[in-house]
Amino acid sequence: MSERDAEANRFSARAARYARVGANVGGVAARMAGARLFGVEGRDASNAEALAKALGGLKGPIMKVAQLVATIPDVVPPEYAAELQKLQSQAPPMGAAFVKRRMMAELGASWRERFGEFDLKPAAAASLGQVHRATTQEGAALACKLQYPDMESAVEADIAQLEVLFSLHRRMGAVIDTTEIAKEIGARVREELDYRREAKHAALYQAILSDTPEIRVPAVEAGLSTGRLLTMHWLEGSPILSHKQDGQAVRDRISTAMFKAWWRPFSHHGVIHGDPHLGNYTVFSESGEPQGINLLDYGCIRIFPPSFVGGVVDLYKGLRDGEEARVIHAYETWGFKGLTKDLVDTLNIWARFIYGPLLEDRVRRIAEDVSPAEYGRKQAFQMHQALKARGPVTVPREFVFMDRAAIGLGGVFLHLDAELNFHRLFEAEIEGFSVERVAAQQGAALTAAGLKPAA
Repeated sequence: MSERDAEANRFSARAARYARVGANVGGVAARMAGARLFGVEGRDASNAEALAKALGGLKGPIMKVAQLVATIPDVVPPEYAAELQKLQSQAPPMGAAFVKRRMMAELGASWRERFGEFDLKPAAAASLGQVHRATTQEGAALACKLQYPDMESAVEADIAQLEVLFSLHRRMGAVIDTTEIAKEIGARVREELDYRREAKHAALYQAILSDTPEIRVPAVEAGLSTGRLLTMHWLEGSPILSHKQDGQAVRDRISTAMFKAWWRPFSHHGVIHGDPHLGNYTVFSESGEPQGINLLDYGCIRIFPPSFVGGVVDLYKGLRDGEEARVIHAYETWGFKGLTKDLVDTLNIWARFIYGPLLEDRVRRIAEDVSPAEYGRKQAFQMHQALKARGPVTVPREFVFMDRAAIGLGGVFLHLDAELNFHRLFEAEIEGFSVERVAAQQGAALTAAGLKPAA
C-alpha cells in the first residue's frame, strides 16, 4: 500500500480492533483457564457457546476467520466447530451516504456518471465488503463489490487473535500442530483484501473454464475497479438450495458442474476455489431448465505448486491400486515428516474418506445418512484418536484450503442428494495427467492473468 493510502494498515485502527477482539476472545480464554485450574473440564458446550457469542458480536474479518477454522477438521474441538459454524459472517451494511463517500474515494467525485444505474442499497453484505447492483452506461447489469473501510487494519488485528483460538485447542491436548495452518489462513485472508488480485483470479478462471459451458465466470469491468472496488458483470441465477426438490437428473447436472468447477482447475492448472460457501454459487437456466452454475466470488483462490497436484494424483492411484510405496511417496511430496507405518495408516483414515467416492466405479451418493454439517467429522475424530499416541503432527499448509474445499464440495452433493459416478468423473479429469503438463498449463495461464506461481 502507498504511504498516502489513508486506509493502509493503520496502527490506531488496528489497536482499536485488537482491543475489541482481544477483550471478547480473551474473556472466554480466561474462563476456560480458570475452569481447568480448579479441575473442571474446559471443553464443554457452555464454553463453546460463550466463544461463539463473543465472536458473534464483533462482525468483520474475525467472523470469516472463525468460520474458516470451523470448516477445517480437527483444528478446534468438535463442540467449538459446531458453534462457530452457526455464525453469520454478514456485517451491518453501509448506509447510502457512506456508500457514496466510499465510491467517491475509489472512482473520484464524478463516480456516479460512470454508471447507467447504481443501487445504493446493497444486494448482499459479507465480512469484508458488500455488493451493489448497477449497470454500465450501455445498460449491462453489474455487480459492484465495495470493501468496508479500514479492513486491512481489522484483518491484521483479527489474524493476531487467531492464535488465541488455536491456543484454546492446544491446552486441550491437540494432536494437530496448527503453526502452518495459522500461516496459511493469514496469507489467504490478506489476499482477499486485494480486489485487483481477485480480478486477476476471475480472468484466470475465465481462461481455465472457457471450454466448460456448464460453468460461467463473470467478466470484470477493469475501468470501474480498484484495489477496494471490484466491478463484474452480473450473472443471473437461482440459489443452489432452491433446487433441492428438483428431479434427480437436474440435481445431478448441477452437481456435475460443481465437480468440474473444483476438480478441473486443480487437476489441469493446480488451482482451486477455496471457499465452499453456498452463496458463492448460483444456478443458471436455459429455456427454463437448470443447466449449470455461476461461479461468483474469486477472493479465496489457492494456487498450488504442480508437485502438490502430483501428490494428490499419486495418493489416489496408490489407494486405488494398493501401491503402498506410491502412497508414502505422495505424503513425502507434500512434506510430511517421520512417516512410520502407523502414521501412514493414520493419515490414510482421512485419505480414504476424501478419496472414497472417487475410488468406487459405481453410481453412488457422496455419503449415506450424514448431514452436510457433520460431513467429515467422524473421520476427523477417528484420525484424532489414532494420532493421540504419536504426538503432534504438522500438517502442510497447502492442506488447509484443499480439505476445506473438499468438505464444502461434499456438503453441496449432500444438499442436492446427488447420485453420480464420482470415479469416472475424476478419471476423466486426470486422463493424461503429468506434473510437467500441469506446470506448463499453469505457467501459461498465470502469466496471461498477470499472476505469479505459488511460492
